[in-house]
Amino acid sequence: MFERFSGGYYVGRLYVEPSDGETAAMCREQHERVNRELYATGEGVERTDLPLVMKLGERHFPVQGDEEVPADTLAVPESYLDDARVRNPPTLKEVLLAKADRARQLLTLTSGAAV
Repeated sequence: MFERFSGGYYVGRLYVEPSDGETAAMCREQHERVNRELYATGEGVERTDLPLVMKLGERHFPVQGDEEVPADTLAVPESYLDDARVRNPPTLKEVLLAKADRARQLLTLTSGAAV
């Protein structure tokens, strides 16, 4: 789903579509799998429900898991679509996923809000 892109990010392709929510979401099962594979340290029991941090266009934002979001889809608030120049959603787009240390840094700086 995601592959190495740079020192701070992975890259993947997801269908981006609008949501009525205030936060971004993706398929819960995929969210937990990405958490396990890319954010877990392998030390003890770890949470798999922590927000992932993604970047679409110029905006970073936390992403939660949601059972109602289809696989391979990123559901984002309507305003994010304009910022990322997404036309005629759902649209297949490249999405950056912050690596674990970068995600922690971004969430700490923004208290979990979109940046």
